[in-house]
Amino acid sequence: MRATAITRAARATAIVLTLLSAALPARADEFATLVSALGADSFAEKEQAITALGKLGDGRAVTVLTSLNDGRLLKAPDGRVLVSEATKLLDPLTGADAPDLKADALDRIRVNNRLRGTIQGALGGLILFSADPAARLAAAQDALRYPSADEAALLEKAIAVEKDPEIRAAMEQSLAAARLVSGTKQERLAAARRLGTTTDPQIKNLLDEVRAAPDTDREVRQAAEAALASINNRLWLVGLVANLFQGISLGSILLLAAIGLAITFGVMGVINMAHGEMIMLGAYAAYVCQQFFRAFLPPGWIDAYLVLAVPVAFLFAGAVGVVLERSVIRFLYGRPLETLLATWGVSLILQQAVRSIFGSPNKAVSNPSWMTGGFDLIGGFTVTWNRVVIILFCFVVLGVLALILNRTSFGLQMRAVTQNRPMASVMGIRTARIDALTFGLGSGIAGMAGVALSQVGNVSPNLGTIYIVDSFLVVVFGGVGNLMGTLVGALSLGIVNKFLEPAAGAILGKIIILVAIILFIQRRPRGLFALKGRTAEA
Repeated sequence: MRATAITRAARATAIVLTLLSAALPARADEFATLVSALGADSFAEKEQAITALGKLGDGRAVTVLTSLNDGRLLKAPDGRVLVSEATKLLDPLTGADAPDLKADALDRIRVNNRLRGTIQGALGGLILFSADPAARLAAAQDALRYPSADEAALLEKAIAVEKDPEIRAAMEQSLAAARLVSGTKQERLAAARRLGTTTDPQIKNLLDEVRAAPDTDREVRQAAEAALASINNRLWLVGLVANLFQGISLGSILLLAAIGLAITFGVMGVINMAHGEMIMLGAYAAYVCQQFFRAFLPPGWIDAYLVLAVPVAFLFAGAVGVVLERSVIRFLYGRPLETLLATWGVSLILQQAVRSIFGSPNKAVSNPSWMTGGFDLIGGFTVTWNRVVIILFCFVVLGVLALILNRTSFGLQMRAVTQNRPMASVMGIRTARIDALTFGLGSGIAGMAGVALSQVGNVSPNLGTIYIVDSFLVVVFGGVGNLMGTLVGALSLGIVNKFLEPAAGAILGKIIILVAIILFIQRRPRGLFALKGRTAEA
């Protein structure tokens, strides 16, 4: 990180010498004396001058030391030290050209490996005064690794002129760390109190070292212990919030995967073991849309591929579901065992078909720019945009599905067919058509779930098998055929699973959840939200 920050800052500061406005100017005579000392014959004198320039906190020193390291610092016959640019010579003291001199007539100031190391160390502190905000932030964060009295002096100067709140906060944190190590007793006490409000692991380790040091003052040790206790409390809170968010995120994914199954299994009573493959087909639809945009459309349009992938996945997976219902499942209504075996065979066929077309290796589906990155909700816990979008998307899908089932003629006909097929047929409802459309709707929603899953992981032919068991657990636990039960069941399982994983491990956690659901179903066979009336009897 330090080398990268140095390179970026050197490029920024070499353009013009007006970087003086970004730093606290040193006294002109002191800076001039140190620059002149770089032209000395003794390497020891040069090293002393380099170290002093690094502590000076003058932005002009970045250009001087970078030029010295690159072999572009020259010495004129009259003793002046000049910087060689592409077509001119510059005076580092004034920034003015030196047109009366030619670079060929000047002596290059030489350095050895020891001096190069000293230059890199000095530049590391001077990056705090760079014109590049990213370089200043990196330097402020990097200073936390090397707390010392010298770092504290540079940080104080940098804070005095820093305008960016984020960078200033990082500098103040690093300054507190430096004072904790090398400050007076009062400064160390104040620094310990200041550092107790963070959650940075480096700071926690630093406080632990101060507390364990045998020569640490008793009051300072107590302050360090109090700061560590505060950090541990904050880390516990961060872990709680992180597990809660990750549980809701996992629950939203389970909800998307289980909504379609709530229709095909919960409403139609069909045990569809190929439901996971509908999810997989939706994920591959997102991959195909991404490749289409990359191959045939301008690069600037690539972020829109996901908008197209959602309806494409819905239509494609829905069409496959309709074909499956018309060709296989319609002959097996009322025969659950045969339906299970037949759809399991279909799932194997679909997996092999995808392997034959796309190959067995995983396919990467990149996030659009508007789903990339995240924001820091609490120190040490970052909320990613792709997870937030998926959570919102799953609730939108659930709401639209509820409207379809309860506020449209199709939803009314679907409920009529599932409750009393002969009576619905007598009333003129085309039951075969409703069966196909209902199964297609459930499969299409599974396809949209696959699009969402492609944004949080790789796409593979085995993608559906990961979620098929959990989807059945969600539907059975929440209540067969009940959308509210599916919502509560998915979120409950997701949150409980994330809180169990740190203590029991991923595999044992799933086993505990499975056993708990089996025991729960023994007491409530119809799940959390059992259907009542004629629907339940049907």
